[in-house]
Amino acid sequence: MSSSEHDDERQSLLQGRHATPHHHLYTHTDTAVVPISDMDTNVDVIDGGHQRTRRRHASSLSIALEGSGQHNISLAWKDISVTVTVPGKKNILKREYTPPVEKRILTNVSGAAASGCLLAIMGASGSGKSTLLNVLTCRNTKAYATQGEVMLNGVPINSGMRNISAYVQQSDLFIHTLTVREQLQFRALLRMDRKLDKRARLARVEEVITEMGLQGCANSRIGAAHGTKKGISGGERKRLSFASEALTNPPIFFCDEPTSSLDTFMAQSIVHTLQRMAARGRAILCTIHQPSSELFALFNQVLLLSEGRVAFMGTSKECIDFFNRMRYPCPSNFNPSDHYILTLAIVPGREDEARARTKAICDGFMDSPQARYIKEQIETQKREVDLSDHILMNEVTGESRYSSSLMVQVVNLFWRSWTSQYRDDMLFGVRIMQTVVMALVLGLVYLQLDVDQKGVMNINGALFLLLTNVSFTNMFAVLTSFPEEMGIVMREYGSGLYRIDLYYFTKTMAEIPLFTVITVLFSSTCYWMMGFHDTLEAFIVATGVTLAAGIICVNVGYLISVITGDTTLALSVASPALIPFMLFGGVFLNGDSTPDYFIWLEKLSWFKYSYEIMMVNQWDDYDTIPCENSTVKINSSVPSSCRSQNCLYKSGKAILDYNSLDKDNVGEDTGILGAITFGVYMLSLVCLIIRARRSRE
Repeated sequence: MSSSEHDDERQSLLQGRHATPHHHLYTHTDTAVVPISDMDTNVDVIDGGHQRTRRRHASSLSIALEGSGQHNISLAWKDISVTVTVPGKKNILKREYTPPVEKRILTNVSGAAASGCLLAIMGASGSGKSTLLNVLTCRNTKAYATQGEVMLNGVPINSGMRNISAYVQQSDLFIHTLTVREQLQFRALLRMDRKLDKRARLARVEEVITEMGLQGCANSRIGAAHGTKKGISGGERKRLSFASEALTNPPIFFCDEPTSSLDTFMAQSIVHTLQRMAARGRAILCTIHQPSSELFALFNQVLLLSEGRVAFMGTSKECIDFFNRMRYPCPSNFNPSDHYILTLAIVPGREDEARARTKAICDGFMDSPQARYIKEQIETQKREVDLSDHILMNEVTGESRYSSSLMVQVVNLFWRSWTSQYRDDMLFGVRIMQTVVMALVLGLVYLQLDVDQKGVMNINGALFLLLTNVSFTNMFAVLTSFPEEMGIVMREYGSGLYRIDLYYFTKTMAEIPLFTVITVLFSSTCYWMMGFHDTLEAFIVATGVTLAAGIICVNVGYLISVITGDTTLALSVASPALIPFMLFGGVFLNGDSTPDYFIWLEKLSWFKYSYEIMMVNQWDDYDTIPCENSTVKINSSVPSSCRSQNCLYKSGKAILDYNSLDKDNVGEDTGILGAITFGVYMLSLVCLIIRARRSRE
């Protein structure tokens, strides 16, 4: 961000700070406490004098959400209780066993949030903030035993919440080579209603860019949050996270620590953005950790948790009054949010006193007018459900999980994979340079090998080295990049952007050209410098086999990455996983000497089949091998006809026989290489699908 833009944004924040009073005027609707300034003024008066917002009928969910600024949404949760089973522990040395215990995380938590609400969910560490957010968003709840109800406009809702809400997580994950505009366009084409044409979707992107204040960095690359690939600022990354979710104009936003790792100025900028979004009719629920006093004043509702219980829910002014009544007033010139968290914290060494205090506060809130009002409104909301709510909920749960067609997914996923790979100048350039340098070094070491008795061993070793170098290079290229991207993929899959199998297909297809170029470049340089069998047909076969082995190792890299899910762990596992297959490749151990209990490993070694094809390709046309060196030492196992001529290898066939290789196996080897390629590809895809589905639970 330029200095002038930074000054303009700071000035706008200062103006907004003075323009925003610390305490809003509130009125009660049938769903929650909402600031008057943020309410839709189009209301009807019904029996009892209660104001009830007019619900508009919508023929489809997309229509309802596109007009969410006018379609009033009321989210409520009643008596949410969550327990988790802590596994037992065994101490073998002491012969002790600790049985499993149930730990209660949330206890009878109730609350509500309506359109225009900007709710801060606060509490000390371990109070249950993140768990409550997970329950409300129906994410990561498989390990929990959950009780209670989550309702939208009085109708119970479960997994359908994902279709009408946005979840902005604490970490901002993006493909760093894309620009801000490209990131939003990608999501718009995949996430927005398929009934909208491309022009309408791209127009929506420009609207969101303006709404989130991203005009100045719209054409800038996002960059990485850490490291040398810097791009946009931390505040801009966070606003981009909100913009990515705001494209479909969801009426509900869930935000996990939106101001985490930001300085005070950028944190205020983010919360002001949330305030503007709430003013447009959205309900925004945020977990937030120790906001400043000015930041705290921007939220029009507060939910305080203590050891899984509700300590307070209401406006910030009502919160001050409540703590005064409970005889824990906020001192003058003290940050109210800090005071509340400190009052509700369990202090080490004074646990009993702290728990007695928090219990008294939580019990006091349960008997307060605010708690009774929330319960009354939840019950009223359930009784007054009308037809439009049922239409809305039916469409929430009945629509297809994916908003875009299979073809749209394939085209855009391929575009992103291709762009992110070839736009990374550093990575692309380094891989090409690494290939050229390694090829030249190996070519000089094995420069123009002689085809004689000594040269046979050198050529055989060089052929195997050609295979292993390409294999390791390709595999480690995947291991150093894919685990980082997998976090983005899991999040996007969880949001329903695309099918995971289509992602994997387009990802691998987009990378094959680069791996092909690198393999051909390496093989071409080494092959002719080393002086292998100098025919075009032999060169094409050798290059094709090397490419096949390299593609298998690419899939092995994906498999290891999916299983481990971490770059450091994947790199640690890779070499031990690959070396056993190399041992049975035909160089370090003769095929006839493989122990019976390792036959299965030899049968799975793609190095064995690749090496056999390479050796046949190299030596099958050699009818004689020169025996000019009379000092060659002959093993006693060598046939006497060869020993009489001081010749270990009389012909190319002798070389193949000595290494237990057969040219008649080439066709079978080729088929097995294809089967291994397909098998490893499918295995990595299945593991990726399993991991993706588990990440959504």
